[in-house]
Amino acid sequence: MLKTFEGVVPFVKRLAARTYSIDNWIFKLHYRITFTLLIVSTVLVCSRQYIGEHIHCIADDGVPANVMNTFCFFTSTFTLVKDLNAKLVDMENLPHPGVGTYGINSKEEIKRHAYYQWVPFMLFGQAIMFYLTHILWKKLEGGRIKYLVDGLQLAAFSLQDKEIKVSSSAIPSKQDKEDKIRTIRKAFMDRLYISGSWSLNMMFCESLNLLNVILQIYITNKFLGGEFLRLGADVWKEGLESSVDPLDEVFPKVTKCTFHKYGPSGSIQWHDAMCVMALNVINDKIYTFLWFWYIILFILTAGGLVWRFATVLLHAKSRTFNKIVFANSCPGKINPWDVITVSRYRSYTDWLFLKYMSKNLDGLVFREIIIDLAKDLENEYENEEPSKKSLLSSQPDNNEYKFD
Repeated sequence: MLKTFEGVVPFVKRLAARTYSIDNWIFKLHYRITFTLLIVSTVLVCSRQYIGEHIHCIADDGVPANVMNTFCFFTSTFTLVKDLNAKLVDMENLPHPGVGTYGINSKEEIKRHAYYQWVPFMLFGQAIMFYLTHILWKKLEGGRIKYLVDGLQLAAFSLQDKEIKVSSSAIPSKQDKEDKIRTIRKAFMDRLYISGSWSLNMMFCESLNLLNVILQIYITNKFLGGEFLRLGADVWKEGLESSVDPLDEVFPKVTKCTFHKYGPSGSIQWHDAMCVMALNVINDKIYTFLWFWYIILFILTAGGLVWRFATVLLHAKSRTFNKIVFANSCPGKINPWDVITVSRYRSYTDWLFLKYMSKNLDGLVFREIIIDLAKDLENEYENEEPSKKSLLSSQPDNNEYKFD
């Protein structure tokens, strides 16, 4: 039997392998793209911090090099605020930004850098935060989409009276297809599996995505000592103009460290060291990229929420709006009034649920469902709500509109 379908078998197998879609591309930016970026960043930092050489300190012979390296990494290093000056570096009065003369009892203001040992833990924790909303939404969604569309992914190929196996899936028989479509129609008509909380839960999780981006920006800013908010702006403004990298103030490549120990007579000895922070070569790139990415993610997520509220207002009112939204879901001729009919008689949740069903079904199958639903609703409310009946009587002919 499969020989009849040899030309379309590869296409059918791809359809069968598709997973169920219960969210949109903006949602995926959070739990797929951002999560992956943060996990990759964590691996990069760990590879340098715990496998490669992360810090190398130059000191006198009074302290072994490995002791100084370990001490400075696990305590903290520092730079001098007054020496974070591009002019002094240009005049060659300083070897490196923030690294200058500092005495034992000096009152000079210093800036400590203690964050670097916590960077991988911070990045990993943020990755988990971006994935949590996806887990929450899957729990709240409850597999409703999967339950209703399962078995219909290949229903467009239902031309036989018996089921046809394709890879690990199957093309349903014509009777199975009709039974499944009847189940979906009954679910909508009898309010089965679908409740108002479905759309509210989605909007709640989308709002959580926006709040999470804001929270991660705030946490990162506190983690970097209040320097993150202006990080990208400084790079954009001064990166090409200044001889000193603006990132050196937040992620210095060379820092100072002080080690104290007891001398032979019991007096405290002071050992000064200059430390090369190899790991900051990676840290500054990661956080600069995250600054720009979080801004983009915030704008897109906020825009997604605006779009969501626009769909609440327009889904049952605008024919043009529904033509645009369902254009890719319904090939051929379809009357957008069918969508409006369902929306008028049902809630926004039903409209949104239909939209996500359309993402998981072949367009021809979805078109059949939406047309049958509109007819069912017309018949059910034929003698009720005159205003809605007049709306239906004014509908254009089904062949008038075509989704290109």
